[in-house]
Amino acid sequence: MIYRCCYQGNPGPSAAGVLIVAESGQQQLYYKLPLASNHRAEFLAAIKGFEAVIKYYDTTETILFHSDSKIVISSIEKNYSKSYPDELALLADLQNQCTLVVNRWIPEKSNKGAHSLAIQGLHHFFPA
Repeated sequence: MIYRCCYQGNPGPSAAGVLIVAESGQQQLYYKLPLASNHRAEFLAAIKGFEAVIKYYDTTETILFHSDSKIVISSIEKNYSKSYPDELALLADLQNQCTLVVNRWIPEKSNKGAHSLAIQGLHHFFPA
């Protein structure tokens, strides 16, 4: 699963793009997020992604979670977030519903598919 969050302003309107790649194919999703700071929106996007994985896929499979958000990956690795403890707790709870999750930071340039979905969501939910 690869996700990306896009936002206008900080805080401002936000949308998440989630790309789930499975043996059966790929699923492209985008979600409207509440008005949030950019970092909080990153956590909310990751939460939406895991909610989708749990809803649509077998959670006994290994989940490779790729994110270009350093704050999200770092918080997961440390199991600590000073500013977003509630969001991290919810994300950890969702990850714990999966047998094995491998969290990996990727550069933004490697996340173009999910970024494109997030932009589509932003335009869909918040037309100019």
